[in-house]
Amino acid sequence: MRNMLQFLKSLSRTVHEERDQDPSNGGDDGSHKGDDGDCGSGGGGPSSLTVWRKSLFVGCSGFTVINSDGDLVYRVDNYGSHRRQELVLMDASGKPILTVSRSKKLKMVDYWLVFEGETSSKNQKPICRATKHVNIMWPKEKTLARVYKEPYDEKNMYMIEGSYMNRSCKVLDGSRNVVAEIRRKETVTKGVSFGLEVFDLIIDQGFDSGLAMAIILLLDQMFL
Repeated sequence: MRNMLQFLKSLSRTVHEERDQDPSNGGDDGSHKGDDGDCGSGGGGPSSLTVWRKSLFVGCSGFTVINSDGDLVYRVDNYGSHRRQELVLMDASGKPILTVSRSKKLKMVDYWLVFEGETSSKNQKPICRATKHVNIMWPKEKTLARVYKEPYDEKNMYMIEGSYMNRSCKVLDGSRNVVAEIRRKETVTKGVSFGLEVFDLIIDQGFDSGLAMAIILLLDQMFL
């Protein structure tokens, strides 16, 4: 576990240093800096998190998420089957932040629910629900999924476009403003790709980073 976390810290710091020093990025303009833990406070621009599609614990699948300083921010640790009905997003200390739960009801279109904290009862109300976008008539349409905040309202919706398989997605609000983005991580100077298991999550100031991570969990369940 310790070796894996050190690798992630080194990876994150190296990539951010190269990005800041690259002349094409205008030097250290702070465009990817801010409060990487809770994006709703502090910072003047987007924040950047490094997402590794791997648990820190042996025998688990999941996710490990660090900020630009190499500090652990979020984690998901799944024991047993990869495609579980519930995924719990935790902070660095293991406290549950959000739970993503796949609906067990038989419907034509699968949908997922997002709960605050860890689900403790069947009467607990979700804060969001998500549906995978399926369009047989327009198979090349870029829309992947829709996330609706509760109470359910189509005007209070986020739309995800792009390709999660290629780690190239944008999360747009009801006014089609980009509030979060998934990008493949590459070093600037060497042009080395880290593959699909390590990628960037860019979060706009004011958008909740926990919800952004919940969207990644949703996409992972829908498309992998």
